[in-house]
Parts: sequence; structure tokens; C-alpha cells
Amino acid sequence: MSTFQLGNLTVNRMGYGAMQLAGAHAFGPPKNREEALAVLREAVESGVNHIDTSDFYGPYITNQLIREALHPYRDDLTIVTKVGALRGADASWLPAQSPEALEAAVHDNLRNLGLEVLDVVNMRLMFDVMGPAEGDIEAHITKLAELQQRGLIRHIGLSNATAQQVKQARSITDIVCVQNHYNLVHRHDEALIDELAQQGIAYVPFFPLGGFTPLQSSILGEVAAELQVTPLQTALAWLLQRAPNILLIPGTSTLAHLRQNLAAGKLVLPAQAVQRLNSVVTSA
Repeated sequence: MSTFQLGNLTVNRMGYGAMQLAGAHAFGPPKNREEALAVLREAVESGVNHIDTSDFYGPYITNQLIREALHPYRDDLTIVTKVGALRGADASWLPAQSPEALEAAVHDNLRNLGLEVLDVVNMRLMFDVMGPAEGDIEAHITKLAELQQRGLIRHIGLSNATAQQVKQARSITDIVCVQNHYNLVHRHDEALIDELAQQGIAYVPFFPLGGFTPLQSSILGEVAAELQVTPLQTALAWLLQRAPNILLIPGTSTLAHLRQNLAAGKLVLPAQAVQRLNSVVTSA
């Protein structure tokens, strides 16, 4: 399994996203708590050493599950979390971006994960909940950099960010990763991915398989059938071959789906298959 650097942390490029361990739309308890715990344990036993999570999944539930399943953590396990949002009683996503809210969120993550320092904290920007939108992030990143200097955070990343915000953040502190919406049919960040690759910064696509609505493409289905793998495995393999700095965090709450996702990490797409997948009509 190929690797990439998150600052001074070496992670396998096929990771695991814990979002789906909570209930529907990352809210409420899991449908099957015992299987959720089993998924986490098997993921790590299968070589995953990069888990993506946040206290606003549940809220608090995924971090508590991670702690129950995996604590004390393996030395090589990197847990990446996010701050910047809260969940409403109706499962809505609410901004929580003041310096005070960010510090409180860091302490919440530390407590629920059972850690003294967080490996990576992504600043989830909420100027637009549905996607990246421009806005000044100096106060956000300055606060995280202060918490980093106090020894509560090792590395800082961004989520739901524009290229200009990445540039602004990097003028304040080192940024080790950018986590945005990107997959076979949603390719807004093509230029940003290549720019980050040149700078040695990881790009971590969320919703790599389409999120709450699975990817659908006739070309994807045809290529997968020819390779005798599933369309979603093909979509993951395409992402791994798209750029060397792409780290995958596909999520699932079932062991069967976890095994399928991890198998995609060993799938090498022929050049002709990649070319056909590159031709898939993308979102505007």
C-alpha cells in the first residue's frame, strides 16, 4: 500500500472515514453498534493507519466509538479530526467558528478520543455549508496555530476551502492537507489538486463515492464490468491514480463494504480504462 506524508506522519493512502458510523446523515447512534466497532478494528488490522473523524459526527458518537474500539492506539495510527461546526437538534450543520468555539471543539475532540494531542485538525470552513466559498480565515487559522503552539495539535489542515483560502492559511502556518468534495463526477478542484501535489500537501476527497447518493455513470459501470470489479472499487482506484497526493477515506458501517473498499487499494486500472473514466461528464 503506497504512503504519503501528513507533516511528519506517514499514512497509507487508503484510509477510513468514520462519518457513516453514526446514524443516518451522520446524526444519532449507529444502526449496529457492535458492527461499527468491528469495522474500526478490522480496518486497522487490515493496514489502515489514517482515520478521519469529527466530534460533529453523531455528535460525539464516532469519536467515542473510535476510542472504545481502538484505544490505546497503535503508534502508527493517525487520527484526523475537524472543528468548525455544531449539529442542531434537527441534524442541521451550524457554524461554530469563533476562537472560543474552536478551542472548545479541540478540547472536546481530545476528551472523546482519549488523546493528549490531536494528530491533525482540519478547519472546516462554513461560509457556505454546501461547498467552498470565499471568506477571510485569518482568525480561524491563527487560533488553531496558537493551539498548535500550546501542544494540543500537531498539524493543521483545511476542509471545504477555496484555493485562495489555502494560500491565506499557508501564509499563517504550515498546512498538511486539504479536504474537499471531489470524485469521478465532481471535479471542481482539478487545478488545486495539482498545485497541492507540487507543494507536497495531501488532498483528501470527501464523498469519494458520491456521499449520500452513490456515484452513477454508464462508463464507470462498463469499465468495472470489464475489470470484473464493482463500480465503486473502480471509482476509488481512479482516485488513487489521479494524483500521488490523494488520500482516500471511504466510509462504511459494514464489514463487507469495508473489505470491498480496501481491496480497491490494490486495483491498478489499465491506461485505457483511466482514459475512458477521465471522459466522464463532470458536474458544472
